[in-house]
Amino acid sequence: MVDGGDAGGGAQGDRLDPAARPYADALASLFPDLGGRVTDADEARRILAAVPRTARAAVVGAVEDREVPGPAGAPPVPVRAYYPDPERWPGPRPTVVFCHGGGWVLGDLDSYDATARALCRASGAVLVSVDYRRAPEARFPAAVHDAYAALCWAGAHLDELGGDPAALVVAGDSAGGNLAAASLLLARDDRAYEGPAVALQVLIYPCLDAARDTGSYRSNAEGYFLTAAHLRWFWEQYLGPDGDGGDPLASPLAADPRGLPPAYVVVAGCDPLRDEGEAYHRRLLGAGVRSALDFHPGMFHGFLALAEVLPEARQALARLGGVIDSTHENGKTSGETGGAAG
Repeated sequence: MVDGGDAGGGAQGDRLDPAARPYADALASLFPDLGGRVTDADEARRILAAVPRTARAAVVGAVEDREVPGPAGAPPVPVRAYYPDPERWPGPRPTVVFCHGGGWVLGDLDSYDATARALCRASGAVLVSVDYRRAPEARFPAAVHDAYAALCWAGAHLDELGGDPAALVVAGDSAGGNLAAASLLLARDDRAYEGPAVALQVLIYPCLDAARDTGSYRSNAEGYFLTAAHLRWFWEQYLGPDGDGGDPLASPLAADPRGLPPAYVVVAGCDPLRDEGEAYHRRLLGAGVRSALDFHPGMFHGFLALAEVLPEARQALARLGGVIDSTHENGKTSGETGGAAG
């Protein structure tokens, strides 16, 4: 369901869609017991690396690994650029700067390769996947500044990427949604930013508030793959003992959203992060920023990666691809969804 206003879905998301239950349970059985039996980040990464990958890699036009300049005094930022099929999607095209999820601790370019390919293929956009520094080795705000550095680089190299200067998009899922939102705060407030205006922000079940004090944190604390305990451990790794969770770059929900780009926010009803995604959507609307909420009451955190097997995820991915495509002046999608999201 896509809504340009307030979906009001908080009370609807208590039961998981039966079609999604086997996948949520399977993922939960393979995921490390973060904050319980598993407290070391390297151990958690080893456990996940040993899980066989079954998702098929969607075919795209080309893939290129490279490094882009990092923040001042920091190392370069590795990125992976995915280019759409030029025959199907003649340029110039939208350009998406994408930050992967994983609680700022897990996830990398390889583990998100299938997701990046699927989004590139669904949208026809050039997708720049960002391999930001991870916690706890590099705590807040290192990842935010890496994401912003990648945005600055992409904005300055749209001709090289084959991108439309009017169709720059920033996107991310989960913790990557946090970094996407925070990087836009930097772009808005940094007088040195010389890139083009961002046409759209895409936040996929974003993690936006270190307070972790919402109804969905309680009602969806366990039983839906991602748990409240996982999220507590992720925040501890990201912020460390001295980090300020109230800093708007850590918790974008605390930021003044005025002047930010139009948004498209995907929310899963059976997700501890549900309420903060909805709250951010409402805050944007209240500040006069256009925002569309794509609310899926029976889905769980991470469902979009299951587009091959879950019809609702497939539909959500197609809708998301259309919204990104619509940022291009000749985008094929220019109806209600694209208009609502900007």
